[in-house]
Amino acid sequence: MSALILIVEDEPQLAEVLEAYARQEGYRTERAADGNAALHAFRALNPDLILLDIMLPGRSGLDVLRTVRGDGATPVILVTARAEETDQIVGLELGADDYVVKPFRPREVMARVRAVLRRAGAAPEDTERPVRVGPLEVDRRGFVARVDGEVLNLTPAEFRLLSQLAESPGRAFSREELLAAALPDSDALERVVDAHLASVRRKLDAANAGGLLHTVRGVGYRLEASP
Repeated sequence: MSALILIVEDEPQLAEVLEAYARQEGYRTERAADGNAALHAFRALNPDLILLDIMLPGRSGLDVLRTVRGDGATPVILVTARAEETDQIVGLELGADDYVVKPFRPREVMARVRAVLRRAGAAPEDTERPVRVGPLEVDRRGFVARVDGEVLNLTPAEFRLLSQLAESPGRAFSREELLAAALPDSDALERVVDAHLASVRRKLDAANAGGLLHTVRGVGYRLEASP
């Protein structure tokens, strides 16, 4: 069955255009025009991806994103008229997988949808074994990370960043390298890496695995267990 996309947009004409292009790509679609309706549809339908406008009546798109992230790792692409970098970073810190800024070309949005769904569903070769760094285990084949056996609730982008770091414990990766590994089809800024890894660090801290993720000043990041 084709992927189900939940389109959350309060401008009817724009929602219709996005829906038409998504269906042309072979996706199934559902629509919601405000934040409360979006959360109801999310819980009832369990979509494969959400196209989420930030500026919504009632409950904002960022509030919707917070709730979605609290419930799981459903891929989310923010659709926003806010071109300021700070708004994009806030959305990414909350767990968005990518963003597009209005005005946009619908085909560009569909290219982002394909890329995010591909990253979310792609699995490495079966021969890959889980990697351990201290109490952290990263299972690339199963697309899951655990701390002392407990699953970390990571978004697809967060998992890919953590997986890349775990491949070479102790090695410092630049933001450019990490961006290419986690978001190869996006034109996101390198600061996106900072936003995603800030979220990863919070989740590691909450799982009593603080101290694994290190910022390397002037370079980027490394993953390393304490001696």
